[in-house]
Amino acid sequence: MQKGLVHLYYGDGKGKTTAAVGLGVRACGRGKKVLMIQFLKDYDSGEIIALEKFNKNFVIHKGEPVRKFIRSMDVEEKKKMNAAQNDMFQKALEMLKSGEYELVILDELVDAVNLGIISMNEVETFIKTKQDNLEVVITGHNPKENIFELCDYITEMKNIRHPYDKGICARLGIEK
Repeated sequence: MQKGLVHLYYGDGKGKTTAAVGLGVRACGRGKKVLMIQFLKDYDSGEIIALEKFNKNFVIHKGEPVRKFIRSMDVEEKKKMNAAQNDMFQKALEMLKSGEYELVILDELVDAVNLGIISMNEVETFIKTKQDNLEVVITGHNPKENIFELCDYITEMKNIRHPYDKGICARLGIEK
């Protein structure tokens, strides 16, 4: 049995989720079972559509889609969204207890922690007590030092240039 390690893909650049999904596809190709949880997303992206066509080895645990930016939500919407996202995290932890998954992708978990939706203490406990062979991938923006300390791989995605800066919106099949 190989020891499962912890990966962090973070930064303001494009490619964090794409890298995480790529690792998941690689693992799935080798017969490993993958669980992916996306926080703060609406599930309307090309990779999710493609992955749902995979076999049962790549499971995407979906919660309530987040269709608004948090800054546009009123207090009640934020409260409801926070509860739904936290519930999704708790259900994912329960799913992982089965031991059937060998890779878990916690997409945008850094952001959920930074926003106070998911407790950093819970994340730290999960990583420190996870099953030995479970590989963990975490993505997001602006991780705090305590997340860095938990990771074996750390990759920063840095935005040098992006079409959005010129007013070009997300294009189907490329950014979405």
